[in-house]
Amino acid sequence: MHLLGQVFSHRQRSGHSSVALLAVPLGLILAITLADVFSPRGVPLGPLLIVAPAITASFAGPVLTAVMGVVAVAALFSIGLTPPILLGTLYFDSQVISLLVVSAIVTVFRYLQGRHSRELTQVRTVSETTQRVLLRPLPHRIGPLWVASVYLAAQEQSLIGGDLYATVRTPCGTRLIIGDVMGKGLTALGDAALLLGAFREAAHREATLPDLMAYLDHSVCWHLAEPSERDQVGECFITAAVLDIPDEHPMVQMVVCGHPPPLLLRDWQVTTLRATHPAPPLGLGELTRPDYHVDTFAFEPRDVLLLHTDGVTEARDAQGAFYPLAERAASWAHYKPSALIRHLRADLLAHVGGHLADDAAAIAVQRTFPPAPTGTTEHAPPFRPTDEGDQDRL
Repeated sequence: MHLLGQVFSHRQRSGHSSVALLAVPLGLILAITLADVFSPRGVPLGPLLIVAPAITASFAGPVLTAVMGVVAVAALFSIGLTPPILLGTLYFDSQVISLLVVSAIVTVFRYLQGRHSRELTQVRTVSETTQRVLLRPLPHRIGPLWVASVYLAAQEQSLIGGDLYATVRTPCGTRLIIGDVMGKGLTALGDAALLLGAFREAAHREATLPDLMAYLDHSVCWHLAEPSERDQVGECFITAAVLDIPDEHPMVQMVVCGHPPPLLLRDWQVTTLRATHPAPPLGLGELTRPDYHVDTFAFEPRDVLLLHTDGVTEARDAQGAFYPLAERAASWAHYKPSALIRHLRADLLAHVGGHLADDAAAIAVQRTFPPAPTGTTEHAPPFRPTDEGDQDRL
């Protein structure tokens, strides 16, 4: 009910603003009519009346545009009835016909534009719903972790593509996946949905990361082998990185399957967490029989992990230069995850001029300080911002 009230209120405000703006074309019609009547007959101003329906179409619907066209034609007839009477002459009739035709064209185009806008609104609504179902919004707090994420779809009028991410809480910590499906469109969307579903189901059951990765690879291979989905096995694959972050130990375990390595931000320094033995992308397991090696890295309180897809690092500016993620991230090393992701999003879009060539996703994860032991007060002090500009810093 509250949403319906907001929509109704918005429409009411839009309607009131449209009615108020009608004073502009009506004033122009009156001014042009008076100027034509009192100007020398050698200076016909009647054809200028076409500006009235044209201006109306910029802020009102087709009905008001057509009404304004009728008013403009009526004003032209009033001009023709003033001495010397021009009504019935070939010159005047051509003006009337031209005004009628142009008004009708403007009205039709305004109707088509309105219908196209409604269709785009419906598409974005469906796309947003799909995104919320498939890529569930990550909570800002997951156990001892602060989390923030961003997703930028390259396809126009779309909010989601082939990039994916998800988190799952386990009894001992948090498991996180970020991936990128080869391809675009509905096919990539279906592959992303399959992998996310498999991850959310198996992350609770599989005790080790290698077992989890093997399960995910089998799921993707089985999906790709479906005749209705692919003509040949192995035409598609998914790069992914899966991380296991224990609650009690300041470390992170990681398995990488052909995915860009994450960045570790610590004390204004950026370290690339490269896998020792990266596995091939998911979906190629039946061809290569991978051995999923687990890499372990220190992940201390206040450290920030920045996971991303290749849509971030391979984004190019007008001169063809790649986006320098590690360099930019170093200047944001002391920001909270939410502020870091906000800066990354704005800077990335500025780098590419507002249009990405590929989907891009990023996740920032920061470990918080562990709670103090019972009965003691000695623990790391929380950060206290010294001024308003430091509210987003660690």
